[in-house]
Amino acid sequence: MFELDFRSRKPIYEQLVEKIKDLIVNEVLKPDEKLPPVRVLAADLAVNPNTVQKAYRELERMGYIYSIPGKGNYVGGIKPGEKEGRIRELKEELKKIVLEMLFLGLTGEEIEKILDEIKNLEGGKEVD
Repeated sequence: MFELDFRSRKPIYEQLVEKIKDLIVNEVLKPDEKLPPVRVLAADLAVNPNTVQKAYRELERMGYIYSIPGKGNYVGGIKPGEKEGRIRELKEELKKIVLEMLFLGLTGEEIEKILDEIKNLEGGKEVD
């Protein structure tokens, strides 16, 4: 499914959250698709099952997945009204990031260039 960087300073569960979120956002994992069981994914990635469980709990808290007791974890779909709320949250996060960039001395033009680079991303890969 994906690989984790065990040498990274970023905790394994956070890497796992980001990888699964990326697969969901890029529609590799479809709504209502069953995720691998905690123990199976832990064995595949050679990590502690508690790490996978922690990542799944965080993804569920964020609304990316849902669990059915006794059945497993599934990719969540975006329900009407949730999309607007999440967009509002992301706008607030982006606003904080841009303000910090300005505080650190980046110019508006430099920030626009970064945004243009992001716009040119397609499926996580830069487009020439």
